[in-house]
Amino acid sequence: MAYLTLSGAILLEIAATTLMKHSDGFNRLWPTVGSLAGYALAFTLLAQTLKTMDMGTAYTLWAGVGTALIAAIGMLFLNEPATTARFLGVGLVIAGVVVLNLGGAH
Repeated sequence: MAYLTLSGAILLEIAATTLMKHSDGFNRLWPTVGSLAGYALAFTLLAQTLKTMDMGTAYTLWAGVGTALIAAIGMLFLNEPATTARFLGVGLVIAGVVVLNLGGAH
């Protein structure tokens, strides 16, 4: 169940971050409202996850998966450049998540 709530938290954080991009610096009402609500719900689910999952594991997955997916969304849908450096960076983030989890973060 913890992985399910963490997955929900990550997806909400990704949606909130994407809406923040569209909020024009919190100058557009509905993207701003959506972003703030998404973050509130994401942190609520993360807090619930931390009741049963180690903080290191939860935050490693939260940060790593969130970073990788936001980078992919930027490149695929927001016309951000898909450079070798970006792919290498995302690969290193994913490798870091794997290493931390294999190394006993859970």
